[in-house]
Amino acid sequence: MPKTPAYAAPAAGQPLAPFSLERRAPGPRDVDIEILYCGICHTDIHQARDEWGGAAFPMVPGHEIVGRVRQVGKDVERLDAGDLVGVGCMVDSCRSCEPCRRDTQQFCERGVAWTYNSTEMDRKTPTQGGYSSGMVVDQQFVLQVPAGLDPAGAAPLLCAGITTYSPLRQWAAKRGDRVGVVGLGGLGHMAVKLAAAMGAEVTVLSTSRAKEADARRLGAAAFEVTGDEATFQKLGGRLDLLIDTVSAPHDYNRYLGLLRPHGAMVLVGVPPEPAPVAAVSLIGGNRRLAGSLIGGIAETQAMLDFCAQHRIVADVEVIPIQQVNEAYERMLRGDVRFRFVIDLASLGAQPQ
Repeated sequence: MPKTPAYAAPAAGQPLAPFSLERRAPGPRDVDIEILYCGICHTDIHQARDEWGGAAFPMVPGHEIVGRVRQVGKDVERLDAGDLVGVGCMVDSCRSCEPCRRDTQQFCERGVAWTYNSTEMDRKTPTQGGYSSGMVVDQQFVLQVPAGLDPAGAAPLLCAGITTYSPLRQWAAKRGDRVGVVGLGGLGHMAVKLAAAMGAEVTVLSTSRAKEADARRLGAAAFEVTGDEATFQKLGGRLDLLIDTVSAPHDYNRYLGLLRPHGAMVLVGVPPEPAPVAAVSLIGGNRRLAGSLIGGIAETQAMLDFCAQHRIVADVEVIPIQQVNEAYERMLRGDVRFRFVIDLASLGAQPQ
């Protein structure tokens, strides 16, 4: 296949720069996708800077991908050229182990093929992500983006959307439930929109009063500042579910105290250091502390369909690829409302 224009991190901590890569030729079950938009997830920064260790370079990040089908293999059954599609955090799995059979491919016992900084299931071929003009993906890992969803706003649904939708569904958030969302960033703003659409009464807990207007616009019924000790007194024992999106260190015990008996606090943010949890924080009230990792392909499609039904997309700032390094720095400063999305038309032709 022709070289595919992209942007890549050449080494850990180095600025992303123009790059070209060779995608595989489409096979019978493959979908060849022209990438239109790709969201920037905080994971992209962690991986491009090798903050979690084990990163492989050069690396093309990006796993919040929306594009248009260019062509399909002869055995592809449910997609056609011209369809609007999405690719999220995974591009393959073994498909035969128990988690794969349960449509939780993210827990594949052989190890899932992540969209970038990973390998295909042959454990040899590197995967490269969505900061590129196109990609080839097996039909089983290609999502249908419903008509009516703005393509740029839909891109972050492929990670931020499913990351917050899945725990809300696992803990059956519904009308009348009181759901707390800790943090109002890329993940938190999606949690607010989704929980509100499910009928829950949403309370946002944030370090900054400046985000209150945004929280209420997104669907929150209440907003509390976590730097105020009165917040934890006021809300003590009142919430059914907490979705914790924060990746900075914070005291889990204080937030567990906000739960009703049998309530759950679900972590989707990843702080850099382990956090101590007192046994009494869980035993008192039979409270639960859990985690949630994205969702399987079927659940991700269900999330997209739910978002189409409720007209939900992410709040985004669309940028050209040439501003990606600036966007990384702005994300670290919290200077985005609420997700950067790259317009891949800006990639254009690059020297091969």
